[in-house]
Amino acid sequence: MFELDVNLPERLRPLAWLIGRWEGAGVLGYPTIESRHFGQEIICSHDGRGFLEWQSRAWLLDSDTGERVKPSAIELGFWRPSEDGTDVELLLTHPTGILEMYYGPIAPAKIELRTDSVVRSPHAKEYNSATRLYGLVDGDLMYTMDMAAMGQPLGPHLSAQLKRVG
Repeated sequence: MFELDVNLPERLRPLAWLIGRWEGAGVLGYPTIESRHFGQEIICSHDGRGFLEWQSRAWLLDSDTGERVKPSAIELGFWRPSEDGTDVELLLTHPTGILEMYYGPIAPAKIELRTDSVVRSPHAKEYNSATRLYGLVDGDLMYTMDMAAMGQPLGPHLSAQLKRVG
C-alpha cells in the first residue's frame, strides 16, 4: 500500500499517487507503424520542492516470448501542479528532438492532459499534438496516449498498465 510522504509539499499531494517506481507492459500502434507490445519502467520522484521528476524508459517486446528486443522510447520531465492543486503541467523532453508541454485538470487518482505546445528540432519527425490520460486503477498505473503525427489526425497510439515495484 502507498503511504503519503509527510515531507511532500501540499501542492504535490493531489499527485502523490504517481510517486514511485512502476513497471509493466502495453501495446502501441499507429496508422504509420506496426502494432507492437512494449515494456516500460517509470520512476516518479520528488526532492521536497513543488514538482515531481518523471523518467520513463520503454523497450519493444518479442511477441512470442515477451523478452526485450530493443530499446524504444525515453522521456524525461517534470510534473508542475498549480498552487491550488486543481491542474497540472507536464513538461517532457525526448531524445528524438521533441519537447512537449501538456496541461490539464487533476481529479482524485486521474489526470487528463492535452498538449499546450510541441516543439520539434529541424530533424525530428512530424509530431503535432497529443492527449494523455493517467489513472490509478486497483493500485495499478494505467494510461493511454493519443497523438496527431505524420499527417494523421489525433488517434490512439499507446496504452499500458504498470505495477508499483520496490
